[in-house]
Amino acid sequence: MKIGNNWDLYLHQEFAKEYYQNLRKFLIEEYRTKVIYPQSHDIYNALRYTDYEDIKAVILGQDPYPNPEQAHGLCFSVPEGIRIPPSLVNIFKELHNDLGCPFPSSGKLTKWAEEGVLLLNTVLTVRAKAPGSHRGQGWEILTQKIIEIVNQKQDPIVFILWGNDAKRSKHLITNPRHLILEGSHPSPLSAWSGFFGKGYFSKCNEFLISQGRKPIDWNLSV
Repeated sequence: MKIGNNWDLYLHQEFAKEYYQNLRKFLIEEYRTKVIYPQSHDIYNALRYTDYEDIKAVILGQDPYPNPEQAHGLCFSVPEGIRIPPSLVNIFKELHNDLGCPFPSSGKLTKWAEEGVLLLNTVLTVRAKAPGSHRGQGWEILTQKIIEIVNQKQDPIVFILWGNDAKRSKHLITNPRHLILEGSHPSPLSAWSGFFGKGYFSKCNEFLISQGRKPIDWNLSV
């Protein structure tokens, strides 16, 4: 398994472990016999778009969107031309209220990834129309390892944890150099009970600037 950047140096031993080899066998059979999202070549896009050396912030998601054409390997993101899902609509509403950024026409978040935002789901694949169907197969072991590796960075990082699934990884973030921002999940079911109004984007940039790091350009409309 090759990512194609510095992540290979940090994860090559992980890819050789038994749990990952079992996960790989499971995925080969799943992709052969069922409809799985995202496409296999997009599974590791979060790592490919955001090299280990470039990380400024981490946003943790759950598992990929289970509907056709939505998932492409970045949490909360959808490809160009795909209708923006409700959770992402709420993220954009909060972004507008926080920083005044105009509501973007696309839900594609690759610009954030290229700015240094690691858009990582805790589970990287899913069966069509079956949320959570690939949980417990080994992905959580790998993504927890990724969080632990990021936690070891000496460069200050902002971890943005939305919802209970993301907050379960909070115990892995032990480095006092980093900042943790928490809120409810942006889903319409929970956004009004602890997601809106927390100023995640401005607080992230204020922290980065205070640590001598370049802020993130969150504006997707330019």
